[in-house]
Order: sequence, then structure tokens, then C-alpha cells
Amino acid sequence: MPELSRFHGIAIQMYFDDKKRHYKPHFHAVYAEYDASIGVDGILFDGKLPHRQMKLVEAWVLLHEDELYEAWYKAVRKEDLGKIEPLR
Repeated sequence: MPELSRFHGIAIQMYFDDKKRHYKPHFHAVYAEYDASIGVDGILFDGKLPHRQMKLVEAWVLLHEDELYEAWYKAVRKEDLGKIEPLR
């Protein structure tokens, strides 16, 4: 699964052509044994992250929502997603 970004131990990943399982544009945030599917609008819709890490991901989404939508549409077309700046 391509990695879009990594910060504070959280990997932000997006599957290519993942619209077959979930139609809503989303990404996966992976932290230790946790894995969450999060809409590009920042809404958690599957899985779980610890509270602190979820707040970090929500802050990151606010900064990069447009880039996440662009990455989603590239993933649907099976194009290179590129990288998104991590949360600093």
C-alpha cells in the first residue's frame, strides 16, 4: 500500500482502487497495532487509533484535505500518488 506521509510514528497510506470496498474517499492511518480508515474529511469510519494519534491525524487532515482528495482520485486511476508533507 503506498505511503503518503509519516509523522509521529503514524503511517498514512492509501490503497490503489480501494473504491470497491469503501466508496467514500479515505486513507488508512497505521500506528503500532492500530489501523483506522479515515475519510479525507477527517471522519473515522472504521478501525481505531489512540486518542492522541487520532488528534494528530485530524490536525494533519485539516492542513492537507485538498491533497488527500487529489491522491484519492489518482489512486482510483492507479496513478502514482506522490507524497504529502508530514505534520511537524
